[in-house]
Amino acid sequence: MRKLGLVAGGGALPLILAAHCRGLGRPLFVIRLTGYADPALAAYDGLELGLGKLGAAFAALKGAGCEAVCFAGHVDRPNLKALQPDFRALAALPGAIAAAARGDDGLLTFLIREFEREGFVAEGADEVMAELLLPFGAIGKHRPARGHRGDIARALEAARSVGALDAGQGAVVCDGVILALEAREGTDAMLARIGTLPAAVRGSPSRRRGVLAKVCKPDQERRVDLPTIGPTTVRRAADAGLAGIVGEARGALVLEREQVAALADSLGLFVCGVEAPGLASA
Repeated sequence: MRKLGLVAGGGALPLILAAHCRGLGRPLFVIRLTGYADPALAAYDGLELGLGKLGAAFAALKGAGCEAVCFAGHVDRPNLKALQPDFRALAALPGAIAAAARGDDGLLTFLIREFEREGFVAEGADEVMAELLLPFGAIGKHRPARGHRGDIARALEAARSVGALDAGQGAVVCDGVILALEAREGTDAMLARIGTLPAAVRGSPSRRRGVLAKVCKPDQERRVDLPTIGPTTVRRAADAGLAGIVGEARGALVLEREQVAALADSLGLFVCGVEAPGLASA
């Protein structure tokens, strides 16, 4: 079993992966990114490093005997020109700036390739923990009704379109009308915007309408930044009056699946994995 170097940003995913590795007995070393990683990760062997310390990260991972790396958790897009890079990061900076000009996915792909050049095998979160993948069909007791099919199809199409621009991974549609497209602000902030719209065009907790779709960008590097659905996503979608959430089956992650299912059941939402081309699961 290869020793894993977990490069941890913010949110619950790094904690979930670290606990999973510990439960399996998989050897683990955690690089906690300054300003992002949960302090609880200090309970695992590792160290804290800033975003610009690429050389220090390589040295620490190699010194710990890591053969594979996994990038997990939220990190804001850095201002590459404002970083305080070490020598190795400085050497990579021109390539990183060029990659960033192609969008977030270009930058993430460049970063993975830098680690691969140092001899590490890059593993996606779903490779580390396959149970995280969104399954085909509904999670929980609620399922999309026939009347939701149009919104599901439209939301998937809209999410793919915004993904093709490397802008985001999500979209909300209600009664065939696109209410929101995800951009730099992320899914939670996008869902919060729904509540500011006129009541006539959106659902409510007493009369749920509309669908959130989360899908991969068309050319996305799938070993990092897969679309993610967690308890907070469900709560925000419920607050926005939505009827449900869909994602690409085996192309999105579900964090704390039992809690997601229980919340969706109690709030009256469906959470569903669909086939990438369309609506077979609906």
